[in-house]
Amino acid sequence: MGKAEVLTARDVPLGGPRAMTVRRTLPQRARTLIGAWCFVDHYGPDDVADTGGMDVAPHPHTGLQTVSWLFSGEIEHRDSLGSHAMVRPGELNLMTGGHGISHSEVSTPTTTVLHGVQLWVALPDRHRHTDRDFQHHVPRAIRTDGGAEIRVFLGSLAGTTSPVCTFTPLLGAELLLAPRVSVTLTVDPDFEHGLLVDTGEVMMAETPLGQAELGYVAPGETTLTLTNPTDAPARTILLGGPPFDEEIVMWWNFIGRSHEDIARARADWMDGTRFGEVKGYDGDRLPAPELPSVPLKARGRVR
Repeated sequence: MGKAEVLTARDVPLGGPRAMTVRRTLPQRARTLIGAWCFVDHYGPDDVADTGGMDVAPHPHTGLQTVSWLFSGEIEHRDSLGSHAMVRPGELNLMTGGHGISHSEVSTPTTTVLHGVQLWVALPDRHRHTDRDFQHHVPRAIRTDGGAEIRVFLGSLAGTTSPVCTFTPLLGAELLLAPRVSVTLTVDPDFEHGLLVDTGEVMMAETPLGQAELGYVAPGETTLTLTNPTDAPARTILLGGPPFDEEIVMWWNFIGRSHEDIARARADWMDGTRFGEVKGYDGDRLPAPELPSVPLKARGRVR
């Protein structure tokens, strides 16, 4: 196994005028996709008394699934399908945008520390206009003999499989590594993998990864060895999937295949059609930003 590619995060304001700051490792110029995973935001731990927490007004999505996963705190989710659910630590909320959905995300009054990840999955072309949907799943914790704890929220790992539906093969799991622990995982050699470090330090493919870094390993490996070389616990998110060979256009909250796809979705959001209504949010929905003056270009995975 060669060394892992290390992707570093950039700080991005999220959610309009009441923005909170997130650390974004995907997409970036060096890599657009890991499998069908196309977006990785990592935030916290944030003291809500200082930051104000999360308050993302109703906004639209097309051509993707959103994956919400928390380490601490609680977020209230409302969408135009009529779903009203709480995002809690260790529980998966997966929303399918398909042809078009809108939703809001607000941290609850009981939240003191907000900490988690928001992930997007690109839908393949044949499914990108599918019906909107919402799924909730609580994966059980699996403890390995070596001192790791694993929660598989999408796909299969360590002898367990998530029942949640996706449109391409995917892997998504939280891994907790005790101090001075090494674990070797059997993985699908057709998958490429990314490991996001939430807390601590981890070695993957003989490569050190620090907090908020995302390590990438190309397809071809049948095992992944993760090592915590420190005296403190480490927490990570492991993502994987077969290379996604379609080119996509990502802009604002939309995924399409052309500039025209994005322009049409923006117009539909601004005129109130297609995306439905989010009921129960106290405030106005987010307006779409202006499109850039030059046509948006499709991008694919780095080969």
